[in-house]
Amino acid sequence: MTDHVDVLPEASRHPFIDQLQKAFRNNKLTGVGAVIFVLIILVAIAAPLLAPHDPLQQHIIARLKGPSAEYWFGTDAYGRDILSRLLYGARVSLVISLTAIGLAMVIGSIIGIIAGYFGGMIDLALMQVMDVLLAFPALILGLIVVAMLGPSMENLIIAIALTAIPPFARTARAPTIAVKERDYIEACRALGFGHPRIIVRHIFPNVLSEVLVMGSLWLATAIRVEASLSFIGLGVKPPTASWGGMIREGFENILDNVWLSVCPSMAILLVVFSLNLLGDGLRDAIDPKTRSDS
Repeated sequence: MTDHVDVLPEASRHPFIDQLQKAFRNNKLTGVGAVIFVLIILVAIAAPLLAPHDPLQQHIIARLKGPSAEYWFGTDAYGRDILSRLLYGARVSLVISLTAIGLAMVIGSIIGIIAGYFGGMIDLALMQVMDVLLAFPALILGLIVVAMLGPSMENLIIAIALTAIPPFARTARAPTIAVKERDYIEACRALGFGHPRIIVRHIFPNVLSEVLVMGSLWLATAIRVEASLSFIGLGVKPPTASWGGMIREGFENILDNVWLSVCPSMAILLVVFSLNLLGDGLRDAIDPKTRSDS
């Protein structure tokens, strides 16, 4: 009975909560990044309410106009409002990136935890597959997948998720190997706990923090990959607005209206900047060298 009591407090802890609080307390820029990113998400959700015009409505007479009272950021080659398309494009870019990274986090974490926990041939086989995928740069692997499957939102999600699974698997595997050797895990085995219970209640909470930090950093990468694929014509099909597609359209008409490229580029920069601030703060909070409170 005494051994059972010793195990439960360790199992009920969620280290990420404490580390998250520490990140916001010790690094103010972490909060700035979080606020900026949340505001961008809220703006994207409220796009139908905030957009001054229909993002698909064409006004050929008003094509390639500069900023004005009617069109704050000007118009594109078809006379569509850049601001409205920017707001709706945020929805597409964020949905693709968040969904892809969410899938990669789940699949990669499961692969990494299984490989690290069981070890042996299972670990070797799974990590060999991950190493093969890691040999390809994220953009190149995404390009290959989308070129094979065809440009669409679903295929973009699959392509980006596939590029992100190996880093998450590696990230989850390392702490799993360390945690499974701890005394309270041995106590769980001695008490007859099954592998699923040990993994879910004891291993996963200790892996969660590092996986979520990696998720915040890879989310920025996913947004860049989506924009890059859209820029070369492998993104969502026109006339659906996306930031990468808008940059490509602006590049073709950059001498007539530079705002068509500048606005989505600045939007991508702002999102990536906020995610880097958030990810850096979380990474510092879980770094063993900085865990001790001063």
